[in-house]
Amino acid sequence: MDLLNDSLLLSRLQFAVTAIFHILWPLLTVGLSIFLVVLEIRWLKTGDRDYFIHARFWAKLFLLNFGVGVVSGIPLEFEFGTNWAPFSRLTGEFFGNILGYDGAMALMLEAGFLGVMMFGWNRVPAGMHLFATSMVAFGSSLSAFWIMIANGWMQTPSGGHIENGRYVVDSYAEAILNPNHFLGYAHMWLACVETSLVVVCGISAWYLLHKRHTLLFQKSFTMALAGLLLATPLQILVGDIAGIALFHTQPAKTAAIEGHWDTNKPGEGAEWHILAWPDKTAQANTWAVSIPNVLSLIATHTMDGKVTGLKEFAPTDQPPVIPLIFYCFRVMLGAGIALAAVSLYSGFLWWKKRKSSSYPMLPAWLLKCWVASIPLGYIATECGWIVREVGRQPWAVYGLLRTEQGASHLPTSAVASSLTLFVIIYTLLTAAFLLFARRIVLTGPDMNPQLPAFITDKE
Repeated sequence: MDLLNDSLLLSRLQFAVTAIFHILWPLLTVGLSIFLVVLEIRWLKTGDRDYFIHARFWAKLFLLNFGVGVVSGIPLEFEFGTNWAPFSRLTGEFFGNILGYDGAMALMLEAGFLGVMMFGWNRVPAGMHLFATSMVAFGSSLSAFWIMIANGWMQTPSGGHIENGRYVVDSYAEAILNPNHFLGYAHMWLACVETSLVVVCGISAWYLLHKRHTLLFQKSFTMALAGLLLATPLQILVGDIAGIALFHTQPAKTAAIEGHWDTNKPGEGAEWHILAWPDKTAQANTWAVSIPNVLSLIATHTMDGKVTGLKEFAPTDQPPVIPLIFYCFRVMLGAGIALAAVSLYSGFLWWKKRKSSSYPMLPAWLLKCWVASIPLGYIATECGWIVREVGRQPWAVYGLLRTEQGASHLPTSAVASSLTLFVIIYTLLTAAFLLFARRIVLTGPDMNPQLPAFITDKE
């Protein structure tokens, strides 16, 4: 296949590049905004100026991240109309409305209160400022809520029917509360929280390693670690429940995730492939390292439960590039396990030293592990989204609209040039973000800030 002469493939690649880049930013926007709310509550409750210093410091990273997220998300909205016009015509009555709700409710809520949160110190009462910070956090989570409704509906469409080439909604409640939504949203929201807390732990660990503002960043590290110890087991539980549901709603996807070709016979458990190389042409794995019965245990929580194999579906209905799906899932799983292990061990050491006269400290090698772990949340989420979206193929809307039917017929030169432009712009945006984020971290927090009048008066 000649990539430069395939408009459909170029459109898919362009949307993938846009989505993969954009998803980096809501991760930190959702999770870090919640962390800012906690910091401000702690500051108002205790009067400890360290929490105020933290709130101002992390808010700078939040604002930088939010700005790049907004800029990178705008092209996605336009691509539905340019590259995917047939998809938009079919689904616009529901899908378009949901994206509209995201912009009108969530994004406007964030943007409206962001200025008060960043520049409202000494200008609004304490309660109003906390309310503004809370609304920014709520708007961020609400945005993820609407986006996951739209994407969940593409995974498990419900609540309507196709009539005269358009999807007509019979029940908005049923469409919004589609089978994929709640578990998908919970899994994504927890991924945002985990990723953000890992970033806070990693940056705090960097300061501790360099012995800069040690007492200050011990507090942020401990707070973020406590959050991770709560979020990590919850994410594992949600992931397990979502996985079991996926075996029922999208069996072709789960079979591709596991490189599982043949439905296991009654009374025989399905083996789980730790590593393998799925070959769609041969309809088999070229090689595999497997454990008997474990896939049945994962999918059904029984040792011999039935797991549908890929051969139950015509090759044209099977996901493409199965090795990509297979290994992205394992990278996601490995990154999640690594973060859980680092969190649990750090929590164990903290618990052991909690009664010591000195503030609990972690060994240098473990702090270095936290710094190195900063990208893991992003990697896990990106791999998870690749599994989610590529695994849905060949359907744009599962079972209703094939991807090739949803694409616009555009000149390949136009798609290729816009794709090239996006790659250049996103590369520059990434470089700019890293440059300014590095500057914020190297400069460090303002250790002598002017406290707002309502705190000064209280003191």
